[in-house]
Amino acid sequence: MTAAAAAPAEFALFPLRTVLFPGGLLALKVFEARYLDLVSRCLREGSGFGVVCLRQGGEVRRGGNDVRFEPEGVMARIDDVDAAQAGILNLRCVGTRRFAWDALRQQSDGLWLAQTRWLAEDESVAPAPAMQATVRALASAIETMAQQDARPFAEPYRLDDAGWVANRWCELLPISLAAKQRLMALDDPALRLQLVDEFLRQRGVVSG
Repeated sequence: MTAAAAAPAEFALFPLRTVLFPGGLLALKVFEARYLDLVSRCLREGSGFGVVCLRQGGEVRRGGNDVRFEPEGVMARIDDVDAAQAGILNLRCVGTRRFAWDALRQQSDGLWLAQTRWLAEDESVAPAPAMQATVRALASAIETMAQQDARPFAEPYRLDDAGWVANRWCELLPISLAAKQRLMALDDPALRLQLVDEFLRQRGVVSG
């Protein structure tokens, strides 16, 4: 599907203080009525919702809360739901497609709906030879985290894919949300990985 391909005419947004990447895992605790209704509808229809990073405002609706969020986001697919407590849902979601919104409207319950268009999916390209140290460092990080019973990435691990490697590093790096947003919005996965590689080398995380 190309960047010009049509997205759903309108879908719901979930503004968060995080940047979701395609292929990324997202854990959510949902308790507001608008989002409980949204999750029920998504499960019933087999649909998802758009995650956008907040520039201003809070995740929980409050009176007079001026909310602004980034123009690009990523669709989230609900993979698992836990309703252990009454009125609270714990979700396990996975990022799928990137999108940009062109127009917004807000329902009376506070739920944001967006007119959208898909952004181009990353081409599957192998990491350049100069990026192999960064690929190996990620593989090592995954192994270390697994030994600590931490698995922050969804399988399968695609260490032979530049976009996948770049996205997983972006999730780990201690950089600002604004920087993560810019990296997520880049259409060139090889360039995204190159920028990540430069960051890691500047800080001595990888060499050679």
